[in-house]
Amino acid sequence: MTVSYVESSKLPTAWGVFDMHGFEDGVNDKEHLILSMGDVGSGEPVLARVHSECLTGDALFSLRCDCGSQLQAALKAIADEGRGALLYLRQEGRGIGLLNKIKAYKLQDQGADTVEANEQLGFGADMRDYGICKVMLEHLNIKQVRLMTNNPRKVKALTDQGVDVVERLPLQTGQNPHNAKYLATKAGKLGHLMGE
Repeated sequence: MTVSYVESSKLPTAWGVFDMHGFEDGVNDKEHLILSMGDVGSGEPVLARVHSECLTGDALFSLRCDCGSQLQAALKAIADEGRGALLYLRQEGRGIGLLNKIKAYKLQDQGADTVEANEQLGFGADMRDYGICKVMLEHLNIKQVRLMTNNPRKVKALTDQGVDVVERLPLQTGQNPHNAKYLATKAGKLGHLMGE
């Protein structure tokens, strides 16, 4: 596997102090993180989220998606439990990158949905790769997770890597008039489980 651990430090946040663990993917020069809290290596299932970077939602507070609110809700849930891990993967725009995401947004402004926009740009509907997750989790001795996600593809990807997903927990937050079509498309075309 091409992912290697680099370093860890403390990261104080609005929800509490996390341990931030940095990883580098030697194939594509991407840098990824795990934010952990508590004793995650005890062997007990760990409350976890696999979150793909969304600069517009996570940092610029976009209402076009639910990413930023999901990130905050996951960190709060981990802090409330006092134990958990959030994998932050640098694969913006479902893997197409930030500038292509802006192009996709322009197509959405003209009526395309999020899947159609990606496809019109020559990309697949979802280009993300979760193949690095197991190595990252193994570094912290995490073998079982209670995964906060609406995306069954994430559950399958982790399971296929040998990570034991003992429970899927819905993470439904951030719905607003600006992202209603986006959320409907995620459910209708990408199979996300939005009604639980």
